Amino acid sequence: MDTVKILFVCLGNICRSPAAEAIFQDKINKRGIAHRYKIDSAGLINAHAGNKADPRMRKHASQRGYDITHRARQFDPEIDFDAFDYIIGMDNNNIATLKNMTVSNRKLAKISKMSDYCTIFKETEIPDPYYGGYEGFEYVLDLLEDACNSLLLKLEEV
Repeated sequence: MDTVKILFVCLGNICRSPAAEAIFQDKINKRGIAHRYKIDSAGLINAHAGNKADPRMRKHASQRGYDITHRARQFDPEIDFDAFDYIIGMDNNNIATLKNMTVSNRKLAKISKMSDYCTIFKETEIPDPYYGGYEGFEYVLDLLEDACNSLLLKLEEV
C-alpha cells in the first residue's frame, strides 16, 4: 500500500491546520498505522512562518491529549500540490485560494474542505478561533475530531 499524504491548510497555520495535523496523527498513531501516512499542515500566508502554533490552541489541544509541535509554514503550490494526495482546507476562503493557485484538474481534484468530512456536526466550515475566546478553540477541536474520525474511516475503507 502506498503512503497516503495529507496536507491540512488554513490561513496562518497556527490554529486550525496544525490542530488537524496533531489530531489526525494521534488517531493513526493509536491505531498503529502511522507508517501508512504522511501528515503535514501549512498556511496560505507567510505571516507566522517558523512560529509555533497559537498558545491557546496548544493549551486546549494538550488538555485533550494532543501535542502540537508543528512550526508554521506557507503553502507552496510548486511543491505541495505534487507532494500530497489530499489538500484539505478549513474554510471556503482557503478552498477558493487553493483553487486559484492551479488550473490543473489533477491538482484541483486533491482539494477538499475539512467540514465535508464531519458527520456529527453540520458546519460548512471550520471557523477560525484566533479572534475569539476559549470556547472557539474548544469548538474547533470538536469539529476537527469529528472530521478526522470520518476522514480516517473513509481512507481506511479503500
